[in-house]
Amino acid sequence: QVQLQESGGGSVQSGGSLRLSCAASGYTASLACMIWYRLVPGKEREEVATIDHDGRTTYSAYVKGRFTISQDKDENTLDLQMNSLKPEDTAMYVCAAGYSCTHCCNYLGPGTQVTVSS
Repeated sequence: QVQLQESGGGSVQSGGSLRLSCAASGYTASLACMIWYRLVPGKEREEVATIDHDGRTTYSAYVKGRFTISQDKDENTLDLQMNSLKPEDTAMYVCAAGYSCTHCCNYLGPGTQVTVSS
């Protein structure tokens, strides 16, 4: 089992920055993919950014160039640096992990709320 816990959410003005973190605990050695999703009521879940065990990353077109995903395998943490935030980035951000990026994810965190005001 793997447990995930996000932190770092909050309120920020448009153009500001936030850094989200996700702490993973439990049996993390076999995890091959970690993803940041965001949830907005009434909308489909959006895959914001992914990173695999080789460090390869992908980004949603809506955040590419503004967000950066990174991981620290020694500390078992996953970060999301969010710059140039826009009101449309307002969402619940959820950390997820799994054994494959193709069929992800087996584990989800409870989420952290990000609110961007104009």
